[in-house]
Amino acid sequence: MQALVEAIREQGSILPGGILKVDGLVNHQLLPGLTREMGERFAAGFAPLRPNKVVTIEVSGIAPALATALVLNVPLVYARKKKPITMHEVAYTAQSVSRTKGGVVDLFVSSEYLGTQDRVIVIDDFLASGGTLRALTAIIRQSGAELLGLGCVIEKGFEEGRAKLADLGVPILTLANIVRMGEEGVVVEPGR
Repeated sequence: MQALVEAIREQGSILPGGILKVDGLVNHQLLPGLTREMGERFAAGFAPLRPNKVVTIEVSGIAPALATALVLNVPLVYARKKKPITMHEVAYTAQSVSRTKGGVVDLFVSSEYLGTQDRVIVIDDFLASGGTLRALTAIIRQSGAELLGLGCVIEKGFEEGRAKLADLGVPILTLANIVRMGEEGVVVEPGR
């Protein structure tokens, strides 16, 4: 997605710990036209699989996942990082390590919104080491839903998360790929 690649080149910066700062695009401020195009790209890539639900994690995954769900006209379910008192007693859970949160995060999805009748695509903001997506797929497995594919706005290809998720046997679609980050800055190309 060329518009995203150009935006990352213009606005992306590297923080300590290998964090790519793109919060003016996907994490703190959202650009409506760019977000709409993300949803259109993911929907075009996954529509032939006939998903009936989009799943993501709060907070940064919600915007691209919602944009995708709107185009596909299917519900969006997002994993919560804290179990609210209103959540159904039966909830699917998994743990993920978050670099930006600096530790382990518990994830929860109510059994009311995910089950054996669901054909799911996962949409999230980043694919780095694959840990967060692995946790979401564990929740999907617990629910009995069928995982159809994974979509991420930005892939850090050099961290090899895609290879670590290959055993899932589903397509992985990304919109921008960070080839490397270092003294020369952020080297980015269209996703795959």
